[in-house]
Amino acid sequence: MLLDLRSIQKRFGGISALRNGTLSVQPGEVHLLMGENGAGKSTLMKIVAGMLSPDGGEMLWRGEPIRFAKPADASAVGIAMVHQESLLAPHLSVAENIFLGRTPSARFGFVDRHTMIERAKLLIEAHKFPLQPDWRVERLSPAGKQLVEICRAIAHGSSLLIFDEPTSSLSDAETAEVFRIVRTLRERSVGVIYITHRLEELRSIGDRVTILRDGETVHSCPLKDLPREELIRHMVGRPVAAIYSREPQTPGKERLRIDKLTRFPLLKNISLALRAGEIVGLAGLVGAGRTELCRAIFGLDPIDSGEIFVDGKPARIRNPRDAVHAGIALVPEDRQRAGLIRALPIGYNITLANLRAVSNSAGILSHSAERAASTSLIERLRVKAESPRQLAGRLSGGNQQKVVIARWLHRGANVFLFDEPTRGIDVGAKVEVFQTMDQLARSGAALLMVSSELPELIQVADRILVMREGQLTGELPGRTTQEEIMHLATRQ
Repeated sequence: MLLDLRSIQKRFGGISALRNGTLSVQPGEVHLLMGENGAGKSTLMKIVAGMLSPDGGEMLWRGEPIRFAKPADASAVGIAMVHQESLLAPHLSVAENIFLGRTPSARFGFVDRHTMIERAKLLIEAHKFPLQPDWRVERLSPAGKQLVEICRAIAHGSSLLIFDEPTSSLSDAETAEVFRIVRTLRERSVGVIYITHRLEELRSIGDRVTILRDGETVHSCPLKDLPREELIRHMVGRPVAAIYSREPQTPGKERLRIDKLTRFPLLKNISLALRAGEIVGLAGLVGAGRTELCRAIFGLDPIDSGEIFVDGKPARIRNPRDAVHAGIALVPEDRQRAGLIRALPIGYNITLANLRAVSNSAGILSHSAERAASTSLIERLRVKAESPRQLAGRLSGGNQQKVVIARWLHRGANVFLFDEPTRGIDVGAKVEVFQTMDQLARSGAALLMVSSELPELIQVADRILVMREGQLTGELPGRTTQEEIMHLATRQ
């Protein structure tokens, strides 16, 4: 046995993040770790990687008890973690990042750059990675950065690699590349722990699966012995459909109309309308212009021509401030960087877009009003948090998404732009996000939902617009098929 975790426990203040984390990994095994957001997966893996110290339980490495005081201790025995959010030095080269902290030295203590680059080149070529040692990391795609993290782990002789949501922001082609790497590691007898929420990935790479719920291991078995429906039941503690299905309602008045919006060369003559009570899906391949359209509507990117109407009136949107005043809200694809201020409390993040509502007549922020407003929304959206004072960055991915939605609920927006709203969150949290979106629609809001998950669009959207190369290529009813969507997404 490579790694054996027995009843690992961890508390943060009055919150028990782990009560009984149990898991074992063998050499050459890809072990899937699953569970809802807040179940304790990341906490358990941070303990294995030496980033946190357990409050109880036992960890065995190759049969011997072990305990890490810092990440360097875990690295020294052969454990490395590839994080969902890149921890690389963006201003350095690929080679410098691979050997960061372990750079080969020449005479008089200088860095031996020639040796470093040659070693990086051999490592990259051995694994057939599409990288060059002298490339600057800040210019790499998310997939490229993942490859550099993997190179660094392999260069240090790791025998156990932990992947934390490695494909949450990758294209299908980039995801396939990550899968190839994981299979190669398995062939070389490296143990892999793979955290994912994407159920469609399971059968592609996994050997065994362990499921956490509420800080406790509730099930562990060979993946082939666990049907999809049973896996979901173990994750959420009750039977639930993988995709939330909503009943459409009769749409009301027009909330948003876009007329011949153009931002050359990314967007070309886009015209669409959203009505109250509607959830309109926006489909298309990577690079089709879906995110760019949301950014343009919200004023993040300037448009070259075209008009925007909100509630039948022309809206001059030059920046996000204009969009917010017009009643438009954006739930961005990258909630970590663009949706939240992670170093500030939840309460501040929720009330940020409507500070006037929690300030007195003199314009001074009322902490009691902020606390009351944020507490109400935390309870309404079932955000798992200690209090409104907890830092937003300490929340799980699904709960962070809820905080972003809560901000716009507090603002009272009538037009919502959801860009990949369920990316990186678990099946239970997805259902809650869809329920929240449905409540917004039923309250009279209009929603535009960008998603790469076609089954989600089909089940949730009232109708689906399809984009290709910056243009709308067609409109389909909500209960369409994936084949019809892909036909429009790839049509010349």
